[in-house]
Amino acid sequence: MSEERSYPTGIGTSSEDTIELLGVDLAADVLGQVTFGELAYWLATKRLPTAGQLRVFEAVLASLADHGYTPTAIAARMTYYSAPDSIQGAIAAGLLGGGSRFLGVTEDTGQFLAEAVTGLGDVTGYGEGEWDDVARELVAAARAEGRKIPGLGHPVHKQGDPRTPVMFRIAREEGVFGAHLALFEAIGRVHAEVLGRQLPLNGAGVAGACLVDAGLPVGLLRGFALLARTAGLIGHLAEEQENPVGPSIYAEVDRHARYVPPADETPTD
Repeated sequence: MSEERSYPTGIGTSSEDTIELLGVDLAADVLGQVTFGELAYWLATKRLPTAGQLRVFEAVLASLADHGYTPTAIAARMTYYSAPDSIQGAIAAGLLGGGSRFLGVTEDTGQFLAEAVTGLGDVTGYGEGEWDDVARELVAAARAEGRKIPGLGHPVHKQGDPRTPVMFRIAREEGVFGAHLALFEAIGRVHAEVLGRQLPLNGAGVAGACLVDAGLPVGLLRGFALLARTAGLIGHLAEEQENPVGPSIYAEVDRHARYVPPADETPTD
């Protein structure tokens, strides 16, 4: 007798008459009663968020949805121009570009802060002074090792990311301002003492701190950034259908392409 195979999941299942999701009836208990943000949080954590966690989570998603003509948006538009029959391909192309320079900052910052906070042990009762001391040590260590602090600095918002103070405020209002946001805020206060220059706290970095303090898994942070950017990419593709720029981008590059023959590297005697 062959061994019985089992592939357990707590996400969902369906029968002829019902669809079950996370242990409840999708049609009766979810549709029209649970927001998409609540459901995304629930799917990732297997628990419903508190009202405060939900507001912070959805604020993060909104903050990451779009940032203009980034490489991810351009990739989506160009893929759509090349294959207008493949919306899924265009969205996927945009999402595949999410990495260390775009969208990955959320994950990198959250992981950096989570590692630092875990190493501190019990931080109950920490005030600004204690967090500033921790932040100085982290920034100094990173500088000595030639590393950058994730989430510190922004290529466009040189004088301050407009998302940052709003995200801090919302987290405080909702009682979700925890150790990770406190540490990141402290990095913003003290880094100039160590680096000798003032840099803004990146809104995507604040998003990473918010997500961790809101109870979301550190290992999924980039997934939430991609979830948010999916909405932005759909917006770009809707605009591309109405007022395409893909043909102009292609023509611009094609007209100005300059062929440079490879150097002759044939060895000589």
